[in-house]
Amino acid sequence: MALIVQKYGGTSVGSVERIKAVAERVVNTARDGHSVVVVVSAMSGETDKLIALAGQIAARPAEREMDMLLSSGERVTSALTAMAVNALGQKAVSFTGRQAGIITDKVHTKARIEKINGDRITKALKDGYVVVIAGFQGVTEGATDVTTLGRGGSDLSAVAIAAAVKADLCEIYTDVDGVYTTDPNIVPQARKLAKISYEEMLELASLGAKVLQTRSVEFAMKYNVPVVVRSSFNNNSGTLVAEEDKDMENVVVSGIAYDKNQTKITVVDVPDKPGIAARLFNAIASANIVIDMIVQNISSDGKSADISFTVPRTDAKTAKEVAETVAGEMGAGRVDLRDDISKVSVVGVGMRTHSGVAARMFQALAEHNINIFMISTSEIKVSCIIDLKYTELSVRVLHDIFGLAQ
Repeated sequence: MALIVQKYGGTSVGSVERIKAVAERVVNTARDGHSVVVVVSAMSGETDKLIALAGQIAARPAEREMDMLLSSGERVTSALTAMAVNALGQKAVSFTGRQAGIITDKVHTKARIEKINGDRITKALKDGYVVVIAGFQGVTEGATDVTTLGRGGSDLSAVAIAAAVKADLCEIYTDVDGVYTTDPNIVPQARKLAKISYEEMLELASLGAKVLQTRSVEFAMKYNVPVVVRSSFNNNSGTLVAEEDKDMENVVVSGIAYDKNQTKITVVDVPDKPGIAARLFNAIASANIVIDMIVQNISSDGKSADISFTVPRTDAKTAKEVAETVAGEMGAGRVDLRDDISKVSVVGVGMRTHSGVAARMFQALAEHNINIFMISTSEIKVSCIIDLKYTELSVRVLHDIFGLAQ
């Protein structure tokens, strides 16, 4: 017997028929003798519908009210899923994020989990219930306000709950049956990985792979929660995301990721003085915007610099407004925005012990006349900002050059 947390994404619960299929899988797991906690997303497309409704009311709706609105999607799914499980003869109870004890900070639309009081979940499990929890949401301390955890937040809910209740396994069910070397829609020869390290999965997730939300992988790594990515549409074995083992370093590159949700912002003619960059990026951080790459180019006379940085496209407008305000205050020039870009990356823990990965990547892109605008590296990844129109070509070229189909 084990305690298993199962998370089902929007496509997995996208219709009444799909919810009934999920209920059957959940009940089979419970009847095998396991205790089961289920975390669900909103039905496929529902969150976008709610966002569209809000957009018809106001151009920039209050974030607190957006959280109230968007959290309703997962509540609907959790109640329907509990009903479906009950209809199959297995006791089930649905909880909202608040009822599940998920406490977050006060940052609306992308709150961070501060703690989880899992007492109510544990009691329901002991009483023989399958516990169905609305993902993507929590409440501030004292249950004052509803918050949401950002896109993909149900993954984070599931992993955090698994850590809180000390689950033996967290299964993430989606519409793909594991983690692939790259997007199979771009490279049909992409290969499913049997196992991947937390670090590699974290890099792939942060670099655009949409299998798992980045923060959920961080949480899994911090609390050593074993995660399996599986499909709810078949019974195929999935991909285990776990601690790195020594055999993983034998593979130099594990995957190729890409991200089209990128915007490059450049502040021109910034005075080259100590503290200027800090002033700019403190202002960006105060707007709760996460920056990815940063490049600073000093002018030939050494008196000014151009500072370029990338942000998610969804934050581009706000980031540009903040940058323009700061640029005006410190006597810099104009602020340019470019959103016809993407990021392509190679990832692998084997890069720690093998040289030449960056050189092979740059050479392969150059041979196909793909220009590189920005470069970022870590121990286990190399990322390049390129022209958006070359994204798919770059992915195919890099997947081939590193032999990932083999």
